[in-house]
Amino acid sequence: MNDRFLEGRTALVTGSTSGIGLAIACRLAAHGARVALNGLGTHEQIDAASTAVRVAGAPDARHFAADLRDPAQIEAMMAEVASWSAIDVLVNNAGIQHAVPIADMPVTKWNDILAINLSAAFHTMRLALPGMAGRGYGRVVNIASVHGLVASKDKAPYVASKFGVIGLGKVAALEYAAAGSRDSGGVTVNCICPGWVETPLIEPQVEARRNGGSREDGVRALLAEKQPSLRMSLPEDIGAMAAWLCRREAHNVTGTAMPIDGGWTAQ
Repeated sequence: MNDRFLEGRTALVTGSTSGIGLAIACRLAAHGARVALNGLGTHEQIDAASTAVRVAGAPDARHFAADLRDPAQIEAMMAEVASWSAIDVLVNNAGIQHAVPIADMPVTKWNDILAINLSAAFHTMRLALPGMAGRGYGRVVNIASVHGLVASKDKAPYVASKFGVIGLGKVAALEYAAAGSRDSGGVTVNCICPGWVETPLIEPQVEARRNGGSREDGVRALLAEKQPSLRMSLPEDIGAMAAWLCRREAHNVTGTAMPIDGGWTAQ
């Protein structure tokens, strides 16, 4: 890809050692960004992710560790990344889920999900946005969920965190809307709200609905009650949207929550 409009820019993508986060990191790398990775995994998995981002086109890629439940570790990570290179693009992708009814939800799960899915985004944003404003260009892309727009049962902390991150993004978008200029690119804050995305985590659910049919039959059965397109998005699709939001031409796209959900929230 030779459209390297992010040449000279640095992106931090949380939860980027696999799945959607890695796809976003690779797409930003393909457009020329230096990439700071953050996420769980063995040394081998982290090395593989870093290699994939470099192969995609990043001039440099490094992993920065932090337990996103801990504000002190987030602050240390942000300082470490900033000393490597100022953050121009921040993608808050890290997230966890635990699906049980409210009455059965362990308090520790509630606390962990809110900390990683919502509070971590607050901490990274509060630390990154002032520098972006000072330079006249910055992009925050929070990976929310269709569950930041509509609810489902048995997912109280996940839904609460995703509704929260959309609201947080709107506030930050308003606070920084006038930073920079059309020429510099300005500072924008947006959310992407995926529906079903094709990752290894959903395979058991697909398999459970095949009923002797093909994998495609399983996918259609799984999506039938929620996603009218009856097809999942790819992680690369989410990466493409995140990259587009980083373009200078997107300087007036801010405070949005963009569904990529096959019509789920249109119903």
